[in-house]
Amino acid sequence: MFRHGSRFLTRATTTMKWRRPFSTDLPAESVADSNFIEAWRKVVPNVEPPKTPSAFMAARPATPSSIPSKLTVNFVLPYSSELSGKEVDMVIIPATTGQMGVLPGHVATIAELKPGVLSVHEGNDVTKYFVSGGFAFVHANSFADIIAVEAVPLDRIDANLVQKGLTEFTQKLGTASTDVEKAEAQIGVDVHSALNAALTG
Repeated sequence: MFRHGSRFLTRATTTMKWRRPFSTDLPAESVADSNFIEAWRKVVPNVEPPKTPSAFMAARPATPSSIPSKLTVNFVLPYSSELSGKEVDMVIIPATTGQMGVLPGHVATIAELKPGVLSVHEGNDVTKYFVSGGFAFVHANSFADIIAVEAVPLDRIDANLVQKGLTEFTQKLGTASTDVEKAEAQIGVDVHSALNAALTG
């Protein structure tokens, strides 16, 4: 059986012509679903085919041939836009997998945010926000879209209130009797612990 293994591997690699395309392989311009339109014309030739979701999507920006010197950041909250098209040197986001630095030319990535500090570096200036959670979408064309549930500049956080909240939620976690109460208390402990670490670290 093992003697024929190399032959099977060679045959498999030569006959497998399909592969899943990467995002960089996709065309920059929007493409109409020609198969759907053709099938529609055969069935209902006298009615215009309905628009598919791809018809409403803006064309994906082309990946530049060279890495730009700046990273363009959009930082959005449900109730406001903190940064819109801001060109910066780097952002450091609190991803669930750890702190992640994003520079111009970063590989396309989607990262879930955990409670922590988002740092925006622009020259020697560093602006820090505490975010409660959300997502970061890093595109191959040196654009980054950061969507947070809540965010506040780090210098506007009261350290005394953070300590008070951490104590209260720790006590609630110790006295919680139901799964819901335990989950709510644990979330409070996690957020206030991250706030405390952001202020003291």
